[in-house]
Amino acid sequence: MNEQWIQFANEIKKMYGKDVVPLHEPTFDEKEIEYVTECIKTGWVSSVGSYVTRFEEELAKFVGAKRAVAVVNGTAALHIALKIVGVEENDEVLMPSLTFVATANAASYLGAIPHFVDVSYETLGMDPIKLNKHLEEIGVLRNGKLYNKQTGRRIAAVVPMHTFGHPVDLDGLLEVCDKFNLVLVEDAAESLGSYYKGKHTGTFGKVAAFSFNGNKIVTTGGGGAIVTNDDALADYAKHLTTTAKIPHRWEYVHDEIGYNYRMPNINAALGCAQLEKIKVFLRKKKLLTEKYEQLICNLEGVQLFKQPLNSESNYWLQTLILEDSLNRNKVLSFLNDNGVMSRPIWQPLHELKMYKNNPMMEMNTTMQLKQKIVNIPSAPIL
Repeated sequence: MNEQWIQFANEIKKMYGKDVVPLHEPTFDEKEIEYVTECIKTGWVSSVGSYVTRFEEELAKFVGAKRAVAVVNGTAALHIALKIVGVEENDEVLMPSLTFVATANAASYLGAIPHFVDVSYETLGMDPIKLNKHLEEIGVLRNGKLYNKQTGRRIAAVVPMHTFGHPVDLDGLLEVCDKFNLVLVEDAAESLGSYYKGKHTGTFGKVAAFSFNGNKIVTTGGGGAIVTNDDALADYAKHLTTTAKIPHRWEYVHDEIGYNYRMPNINAALGCAQLEKIKVFLRKKKLLTEKYEQLICNLEGVQLFKQPLNSESNYWLQTLILEDSLNRNKVLSFLNDNGVMSRPIWQPLHELKMYKNNPMMEMNTTMQLKQKIVNIPSAPIL
């Protein structure tokens, strides 16, 4: 790598004031300590407590949804989101191959089959034009349900993921869902604070899943949430995630197989403190984007990925798009060797051994982006 890359790495370390800069780390202050300490002092640290309800209410208000149900992580949120909209064993669930493995795992927990779809260069997310063409070729509607002519299985849902916080083309996907009578379930794990045409991601489909892992813009340590405008779905999600226990002062009666997924109060306390600062975090994320735009001006063969048309992105991860003249692994090796933690995009799911035989369409853009994407330090602590 040339002198410009050395300067680039040094500027990042200078910007963060560290010799080794992590990819993304949480930002805490006295407020988090105050709320978490209160949980410890009062003993309300588990799945019952005021902070869980407060976190749900404040999250729903922030994204503009009627309800939010807090759970232990984003994968659990997506698992339950798919279950409550009716995804069943042996159904196929449409999703991008270029996503974190949790998207496919959540469907697999239900015995459903991930069906992989290509993405677009404009959003890095599911491409509705390609999806429409694919479904016209392999799909058939019978009694209001879509079936895969090649496998005979029902196609039950579309699960777009907002890659690195950049909204997908939701209008296009909603048109496809309407045309083929499919339910839209948003994997909004990375997109808290992102908007499509002025409306928050996670509020376009029937239900959505968010993540609050330690590397997200807002963290609860480990945590997630199911978000919906449907009260009945929210009530069912809360019931399932609290072991399907029928409320009673002392009896333990459960009316179906449930899941011990409820977010602990101590985690929710951390999340409440974080949510109070989300607008500051988002503002700093945009300042970081502007700073990186300046820094990469001197780098040949590199572009900074910017928010798609009609979108306002949270810029969860800052993303470099490399031209063919640059080798992705050489860039990753150089940056990591020089104290700048950098990572590629995930290995496409259709290449993983447990999913390599799943139904899929052509993956031209997915395979090209696999070799072009490098994520660089993105924490909003400037």
